[in-house]
Amino acid sequence: MKLVVQVRLAPDGVTETALRETLRVCNLAANYASRRAFDTGVTGKMPLQQLVYGELKQMGLSAQPAIHVVRKVAGAYATLKANLKAGNYGPDGSRRRAKAESTPLRFRKDAAQPFDDRCLSWQLDARTVSIWTVRGRLGRIPFQCSPKQMKMLIEHRQGESDLVFRGGNWYLYATCDVPEADMREPEEGFLGIDLGIANIAVTSDGAVHAGKHLNQVRHRNRRLRRRLQKKGTKSARRLLRKLSGRESRFAADINHCISKKLVTEAERTCRGIALEDLGGIRERVRLRKPQRVTLHSWSFQQLGAYIAYKAARAGVPVVFVDPRYTSQGCSECGHISKRNRPDQTTFRCTSCGFAEHADVNAARNIATRGVAGWAVSHAADDAA
Repeated sequence: MKLVVQVRLAPDGVTETALRETLRVCNLAANYASRRAFDTGVTGKMPLQQLVYGELKQMGLSAQPAIHVVRKVAGAYATLKANLKAGNYGPDGSRRRAKAESTPLRFRKDAAQPFDDRCLSWQLDARTVSIWTVRGRLGRIPFQCSPKQMKMLIEHRQGESDLVFRGGNWYLYATCDVPEADMREPEEGFLGIDLGIANIAVTSDGAVHAGKHLNQVRHRNRRLRRRLQKKGTKSARRLLRKLSGRESRFAADINHCISKKLVTEAERTCRGIALEDLGGIRERVRLRKPQRVTLHSWSFQQLGAYIAYKAARAGVPVVFVDPRYTSQGCSECGHISKRNRPDQTTFRCTSCGFAEHADVNAARNIATRGVAGWAVSHAADDAA
């Protein structure tokens, strides 16, 4: 599997100036290539490279950086086409979709730039890197990382590394090709996980992850964002951008912590992990407006992806199950009824009288479906 290791660079003043100028020139070139792609309709990697390669070289780029600029632009247009096809910019005729289709893609002057081993080399023993810049190749740039990150770089680094400027600091995002662990049998069944709004994750064991405190932070940020949007000044917009980055990092950190705890618990108890297949949750779920905002402000897909890749590294099997009626069905007798949920936190079966926290009951249903799903998939594999 592909993982990314983030290391922090510690350049001196001259080197930092050269890195800043390199990102600026690369992204000017990317914007030029993007305009040419938009005007001509040529967005494929090879055709676009044939169209603009010589012009990018004249802008001060060497051969490999010019090729990487073309690939970055072609990849951005491929992503745009996929989003348009999926309807992520709205239906035909909507203002947002029309704007996306009528203007060329633009890149910030400090947007990340990929480098391969021809224009960036690592001296891991000395903890330095050598990198191509528009002012020539610069070497002996020190970097900082944890011992765990260093071990991963030494054993598994492979492919490109992205030069990133964020929050006044310079980083390299190095791609590492880490082998997956051998998948083991879930000897003790499955750990069911219910993802929700009031509590981000609740397990079939009754463990609750990230509830009241997390929602307080999210509501506070939402109120601040509303005030800044209403103010509308240049400084308010600057603070909104800063708040957006802070929120995304906060969400990613919470999702990393939750996923690590869940995978560790499943590995410790020799179980697999069962999750709801939440594809299209925003279209399926009908909520009041305040709850709708909360649903759309959290990345359930990111949490599911974190659980999946951490589980693959640990050899823990993951099964995605049908989410229908997991919150209305009784985990004891299987009776399904809307009346089983008198309120958000309570589950009380109208058939057998079983009572439990609603999220724990849903997680138990997910765990049961995980066992059934694993058995069906293995029966199909054996038959094949």
